[in-house]
Amino acid sequence: METLIRILLATLGGGVVSVLIAAAFTLSLLRRWVPQLVSYAAGVLLAAAFLDILPEMSASGLPPTRAFATVLAGMVGFFVLEKFAHWHHAHGAGDPEHHHVHPADLMILLGDALHSFVDGLLLAAAFLQSTQLGLVTTAAVIGHEIPHKVGDFMVLLESGYSRARALWLNVLASLAAIAGGMLGYFALAHVQAAIPYVLAIAAASFIYIAAADLVPSLHRRTDMSSLLSQSGLLVAGIATIALQIALLEH
Repeated sequence: METLIRILLATLGGGVVSVLIAAAFTLSLLRRWVPQLVSYAAGVLLAAAFLDILPEMSASGLPPTRAFATVLAGMVGFFVLEKFAHWHHAHGAGDPEHHHVHPADLMILLGDALHSFVDGLLLAAAFLQSTQLGLVTTAAVIGHEIPHKVGDFMVLLESGYSRARALWLNVLASLAAIAGGMLGYFALAHVQAAIPYVLAIAAASFIYIAAADLVPSLHRRTDMSSLLSQSGLLVAGIATIALQIALLEH
């Protein structure tokens, strides 16, 4: 029972702490530059998918063809989801009770929730080994979640969400780690085989959002200064994730 309590505290604290740190950084220091930092968010999401989530998925032993077929299926699924959401919005535009939610917002929150769920499973596995390993893993989870959350905040704020709503949506997505932690504690051996597929869907959501929603919005500005600033910020987003991964590996 003590181990379960540690897992629940780690998943709850880790998710909330990473969200609050990212919120403090994004909503105060970067608030006025959010529209210009969409390219940074795109870099963060792409790097998170290609440098963090997909390698973790590959290391699980899932055959490459099946792994990347799952990613491809996820991207097709998100395309269908986005088309359906646009269709639903177009047919409900005359309804005064209809509130528009951009499909990319739903996808980024879904991807974030899936990633948090896997983090919860990993925390459970670590604490079941030893308390020390669990604490180290908790610190690592907080460290690698902060850049992801910064990217999420930028996307939601650019879509017109208030700061409070963006904060609470990120907190809710992070709470999926608790479900992952509890499932890991009670049935880790039975759910380990599903982890690579969950990671594949999370990676697909990040890639789709960056490629289909964020990058096209960057092409609306064609002046040279935009080219230089957007390219620089895109690389900075990738470098943030790459540096964080390098630090955690050491």
